[in-house]
Amino acid sequence: MAERIDRLAAGQLVLTGGDRALRVSAELADAFEAGDQLLVSGDTLLHVPASEARIAADAVATAADAFSQLAQCSDDDITLFFHSFASALTSSSVVDEVLAANGADVADAQQRGRSTTRLELTSKMINDMVAGLQMWGAIDMRRDETVDVITHDGWGIEVRRAPVGVVGFVFEGRPNVFADAAGVLRTGNTAVLRIGSDALRTAQALMEHAVGPALATAGLPASSIVLVASRAHAAGWALFSDRRLALAVARGSGPAVDQLGSIARAAGTPASLHGTGGAWMIIPGDAETSRVEPIVAASLDRKVCNTLNVCCVLRSIADEMVPAVIRAAATAATSRGATAIVRGDVEAISHIESLNLEGLIRCEPLPDEGLSHEYEWENNPEFAVVLVDSVEEAISLCNEHSPHFVVSVLTDDAEIIEQVYSLADAPFVGNGFTRWVDGQYALGQPELGLSNWQGGRLLGRGGVLSGSSVHTLRLLARFADPTIHR
Repeated sequence: MAERIDRLAAGQLVLTGGDRALRVSAELADAFEAGDQLLVSGDTLLHVPASEARIAADAVATAADAFSQLAQCSDDDITLFFHSFASALTSSSVVDEVLAANGADVADAQQRGRSTTRLELTSKMINDMVAGLQMWGAIDMRRDETVDVITHDGWGIEVRRAPVGVVGFVFEGRPNVFADAAGVLRTGNTAVLRIGSDALRTAQALMEHAVGPALATAGLPASSIVLVASRAHAAGWALFSDRRLALAVARGSGPAVDQLGSIARAAGTPASLHGTGGAWMIIPGDAETSRVEPIVAASLDRKVCNTLNVCCVLRSIADEMVPAVIRAAATAATSRGATAIVRGDVEAISHIESLNLEGLIRCEPLPDEGLSHEYEWENNPEFAVVLVDSVEEAISLCNEHSPHFVVSVLTDDAEIIEQVYSLADAPFVGNGFTRWVDGQYALGQPELGLSNWQGGRLLGRGGVLSGSSVHTLRLLARFADPTIHR
């Protein structure tokens, strides 16, 4: 019989696999108290204080209660919630409250030397949130919709859509994700959200002045969306270790997302992970500079997961196309009042340095990770250029080094496009700018996250996880003939 651990000893071994164990450090042993939890993620032992575990457990419990109550609400009630939430974000008094909280978050983050690029809530972000919520309000989807009917002699089966339960989210300090995460209500699920600590004040203001009132106006359970009110990473770990979650969704940096995913999987909870990004681009032999320049520039407008990260240029057209790529990077940098940083090997750098674009472009060698590195930049666009002998070589490099995410090939040649689509191991393939990969922009459905195929291909859905994706199927059999038997 398993026993509860109420203390740890320095040097104690903790079994993490069939033939692997980790040793407890002195610091962990000193900090661990009765009631705390010890979680394992890869080669790391994670300490969850009892207070953080309670915060997460209470949040899941209230969301689970709300899930049962939500089944008694109508789809029209859920529609009203989305419209009410959107309406609240058009109210000057509500927006003033949220922006004041966001200003405090930004100031605090700046004081601590933290990035505020994604933290600052702008008018555009608020407008995008409103547009996303209005999309959810207008979408023609019902929780109990029949998606298929199978007819047999004397009986039949209806295949009907159904919610999955409580969805747990841990995401970076981007306040606009609230509107995306709310989408799980469309299919009858409830949500527990743990936002990055930098944005906690903003999230609390959104809950108090927009989400809560919208739930009340619609007559939905008050705990249909719950915010985990903690700045500690341990609260997120505790949330993802809760077996009552139907789905665990993590967004953020690659290592943090991987860690959360391993916690969820250890608890037996399905995980949808949205971490490592970076788009790849292939410039084939028939490419034209008039096409390449605007596409590259548009793919470097800001740093998010679908931003251009590696550009493969055919060596046979390097004299013409490398300058086109660099001019585009300079355009993207100039629009930000910045300098573009272009990485490459000796051959690629020699092409770039011959352009004499000092002040607009800075050349640097590839990092130690080579083409596998994802560039994280705030203001200065940064990406790599590599020369290849063929499209096939570019695809091979992509499959070996990329996060298996976004691939763009700059051509109108249908055969080349199909070749890349067939051979590149990525969920998103196109022949234009890479930043099209976005649920709201491309599919008219706000996304909960974008998945790569780095950890294996996905079952049953594409790389875009949206609220409409979060459902299961139930079967209802109807018998007209009572004498049927097997």
